[in-house]
Amino acid sequence: MPSHRAIGALLLLSFVLGLQGCASPRQLLLNGVADALAAQGAGDENDLQLARDAAPFYLKLSESLLRQTPGHLALAESVAAGFTQYAYAFVAFEADRIESQDARAAQRLRDRAARLYDRARGHALAGLERSQPGLRATLARDASSLRLDPAQVGLAYWAAASWAAAISLSKDRPEAVADLPLAVALAQAAYAAHPEHGQGALASLMGTLEASRPGGTRIRAQAYFDQALALAADNPTPVHVAMAEALAQPAGDRQAFERWLRQAQQAATSRSDLTSRIMLARADWLLASIDDLF
Repeated sequence: MPSHRAIGALLLLSFVLGLQGCASPRQLLLNGVADALAAQGAGDENDLQLARDAAPFYLKLSESLLRQTPGHLALAESVAAGFTQYAYAFVAFEADRIESQDARAAQRLRDRAARLYDRARGHALAGLERSQPGLRATLARDASSLRLDPAQVGLAYWAAASWAAAISLSKDRPEAVADLPLAVALAQAAYAAHPEHGQGALASLMGTLEASRPGGTRIRAQAYFDQALALAADNPTPVHVAMAEALAQPAGDRQAFERWLRQAQQAATSRSDLTSRIMLARADWLLASIDDLF
């Protein structure tokens, strides 16, 4: 459910869009609304169903405003994050849960999740291109030469995360899988600029990518995850779930899989933020499905 800040931003946006022929005041007000929406998040909401129901309104409103203020990088990051998180928590996860009952419905959900991830990546890459013209050409031509400023790391993180997530759901499309090195290169550039980003979120992403990319090693992936745990402070739940799925499950290590998910559950019990609720739900489901996964 949108907060009073988001509701106020909606009312202001309605007023702003009614201003015709007043370009400068209109743009100033649009930027003010964009600031408010970029700062608005669902992190304090602990009701998953309520967050799921409210998210489409918030995402469509933010996306519409972003079209009016394409240079607002904070809003671009917020929109990219929102679409990525919605696709992961409420679309792709639902596909996993119904797979055994209705494989066709699960595939439809995965196709939708992939489209949402692509949408998130598009917004993030567009924001990066605006802040650094030629970035996409550099990424395509010589990804290893890409350099980012710390201010660009958030956009790069969500671009890489959504890109990799879409690829993971598109393994039957060789052209999509062929883009994995670009997603990895973008994440590496972000990591080089600010490895502590997101209190371990970027380091955890690096661990997942290292574990899944051709030529990646478990040792390097574990090092990234260890760094993520050190940075995560009192919220290691997402990292433990990522380790279980990226390291233990592919290796057939049921003992480590169960241990890391139990640790995720334990860490999440004292927290009420949305991310912890989402990851706790996934940890619960993975443990309940352990006999089918091993």
